[in-house]
Amino acid sequence: MDQQAIEESEARFEAYVQELTSVIGHKDRAGPLRCYCKGLLLETGRKSVEPMAAVTAPERTAPQHQSLLHFVGNAGWSDAAVLGRVLELVLPSMEKHGPIEAWILDDTGYPKKGKHSVGVARQYCGQLGKQDNCQNAVSVSIANHYASLPIGYRLYLPKEWAEDEARRKKAGVPEDVTFKTKPEIALDLVKQALEDNIPRGIVLGDAGYGADTKFRDGLTELGLPYAMGIGPGASIWVPGTGPLPPKDWSGKGRPPARLRRDEEHRPVTVKALALTLEESAWQTISWREGVDEALKSRFARLRVRPAHEDYRQNEPRPEEWLVIEWPEGEDEPTKYWLSTLDAGIPFEKLVDSIKLRWRIERDYQELKQELGLGHYEGRGWRGFHHHATLCIAAYGFLISERETIPPSGASAPVRFKKPAVPVSYRPRGSPSPHPAPRAGFDCHRA
Repeated sequence: MDQQAIEESEARFEAYVQELTSVIGHKDRAGPLRCYCKGLLLETGRKSVEPMAAVTAPERTAPQHQSLLHFVGNAGWSDAAVLGRVLELVLPSMEKHGPIEAWILDDTGYPKKGKHSVGVARQYCGQLGKQDNCQNAVSVSIANHYASLPIGYRLYLPKEWAEDEARRKKAGVPEDVTFKTKPEIALDLVKQALEDNIPRGIVLGDAGYGADTKFRDGLTELGLPYAMGIGPGASIWVPGTGPLPPKDWSGKGRPPARLRRDEEHRPVTVKALALTLEESAWQTISWREGVDEALKSRFARLRVRPAHEDYRQNEPRPEEWLVIEWPEGEDEPTKYWLSTLDAGIPFEKLVDSIKLRWRIERDYQELKQELGLGHYEGRGWRGFHHHATLCIAAYGFLISERETIPPSGASAPVRFKKPAVPVSYRPRGSPSPHPAPRAGFDCHRA
């Protein structure tokens, strides 16, 4: 983009940040807010406090470092208020391209060294694809086919952290934060979104959430349809089958109320069912344009009843969609979903809704690679969440900027250029460019 376009974008950024200052409390926080968000948007390397201080205030790096450090790590502004204002500012840009279609749930990990950063523990880290020392956070994003925006974000606090009063106090973990599983945190975020009257959509999530029957039931109780990933071992009743009714009452004691199973009435796994389907059950469906061509795969769908521990239930669970993906060339199906979307929904629309979850992958890719979501180096609860909130605020600005790009222009919003850093600037811990001379040492004369 030319210089005029850059200047216009910077003017819109100033107006955007000015809107955010209305919810951060003290007026003296306006400057650090502007600098922190701009530092996240600058074309620099690491987005931790010190390098951002160097590029946003090259001639006064030390005091700028202290100012940003206090603003993100200690200042008592509300994450919820800032995220709410970001949503108000960005939602109109999204809805110009269609209504909100989905709420997407996910979690992401941040590899960490040591054991003092809040919530760090040896656990599964999606970024590494294995168990390792890391932090994990759960988020909910609103999405349509144009864009997606995180509206809720919460650190997962492992049980060993939740029960360690000394570490909790040192990291500033609020007293009302207790141990909760990731699906429980996700359900809290969903309930908060409902309280905030966020435009509703189908709830999407991977098997880390969909495999939790209690979580899926919680969404249904809230009146929200879902399309959730499940594992190949999930049990279901195939069409035309179901659990047995309660036993006949003998006339003594309490009448039996729970459903039953016997050797002839047992559910099957979704994988076992998928492997028995005839070729005619599979349909090739495309759902969006990829880099070179439309993305497509083979799918099958059936109306089934989830069977997980339904012998503890008094009534069979309602029917819902089971969707199975088995790409050409694969030896077996690769993905499974359960969905409470309407029984009459067209197959193509069902697949399109399920696959909208790809938006969350883009969220995290841009938030991590472009805006430094995982670069925060502080150890406290407040700083961890403040940094994430500011990254989301910067991401929201980029979403709103997409509309300013002409069809023939660049594919990504303008990014601010990095100002010159003084030659004298040297990050903490780096070696001096002019070390003091040292006396030579002759091992033969020692």
